[in-house]
Amino acid sequence: MTLLRLPLAVLLIIYQSAFLALGQIWNNKVRSTLTTIGIVIGVASVTAVIAALTGLKANILTEFENFGTNKIFIFPNYRMARSHAAWHRVRFKPEIFEGMLEHCPSVAAFTRITEQNGRTISFAGHSEENVKFVGIEPDWHKIENRSVIQGRPFTLIDNEHCRPVCLINTKVQEKLGLEKECVGQSIMVGSTRFMIVGVIEARAESWMFGENSSGLEVFAPFRTLRQANPYSGVFVIAACKSPELADDAKAELNFFMRKQRRLQPGEPNNFGVDVIEQFVQQFKSVASAITMAAAGVVGISLIVGGVGIMNIMLVSVSERTREIGLRKAVGARPSAILLQFLVEAVVLCCFGGLIGVGAGQGLTSAMASIPAAHLGKAYIPGWAVALSFGFAGAVGLIFGMFPAIKAARLDPIDALRHE
Repeated sequence: MTLLRLPLAVLLIIYQSAFLALGQIWNNKVRSTLTTIGIVIGVASVTAVIAALTGLKANILTEFENFGTNKIFIFPNYRMARSHAAWHRVRFKPEIFEGMLEHCPSVAAFTRITEQNGRTISFAGHSEENVKFVGIEPDWHKIENRSVIQGRPFTLIDNEHCRPVCLINTKVQEKLGLEKECVGQSIMVGSTRFMIVGVIEARAESWMFGENSSGLEVFAPFRTLRQANPYSGVFVIAACKSPELADDAKAELNFFMRKQRRLQPGEPNNFGVDVIEQFVQQFKSVASAITMAAAGVVGISLIVGGVGIMNIMLVSVSERTREIGLRKAVGARPSAILLQFLVEAVVLCCFGGLIGVGAGQGLTSAMASIPAAHLGKAYIPGWAVALSFGFAGAVGLIFGMFPAIKAARLDPIDALRHE
């Protein structure tokens, strides 16, 4: 029974001390408010910074997901080309990718790509400049997750026979004044006529990855564009079967490419293989580290607030010396006095923490309403609220300890004589 009574007695003392603390806060409203300003600013700053970084992280991860976390980019490393002969050896020839899917089981699909930027297109007296002209293969739609909304995609026959056909996006359709059902009509790309076989949705604007300045895209079969310009650069976009297989796919592609490029052991790669999932994981690690570091730096203001709490608690001990002496004279233990002042400091800090969380939520809402900040997904995670309250309580406990010990050690006779 004694073991059960002890925790109950401690809880009862804490409960009574908390009510006494609230009474002291209420009786000294202005002083308590000024005292907790440091805690309010600290908690508001910590929660707002964490919310901003959490929102930014969520926004960037969403951009990565929309872009495709299973994408793999294979490109020639032109930095290794010191001469024309070296450049000729480094550049990709389309035929080296034959049989890639058979040798790389973790890769689901790939497309060879060649691009010509800044082209001019025209139709019936309308013309547009700065158009992105891209040569793609049929699997491009599967990799980029951009389907045809009108007409049809390219077929293997279109690609093999280098047909002068094209896909356009909705922005091109709008800018050239094409009819709603424009499949079968022809547009001029430079001096070459291409028949429209399909329309795809324009790529959603991305503040992170961006797009060409005009957003105008025309697509042709890869071999069609390659035949028109045999020396144009070629790169490959592949997709692994799942983001979890990204490392396996990268290793398989590195092995396959070294074999196709006839590189000897120890000879450096003259190509690059970049996996989006790799960048996602790196970003998550860096973002978590930045979040904790920023929270720690901003959390210094909580320590400053703790100094204010200690100061006001020392003043409180001085003002209530006679009260402490009277309580000790009627039998109050030093531990009870110590606990009372500790609880009062913690309650004061938690009270400031509560206001700080509210202020932090207000700052978060204000940040989320700024379009250019890209913080629409900013929110205060539950762990940040718990961390703020926990840290505020710890500050009250640590900085309230010295005044509480001072109060507990007062001699009752000297305390009663105090004026």
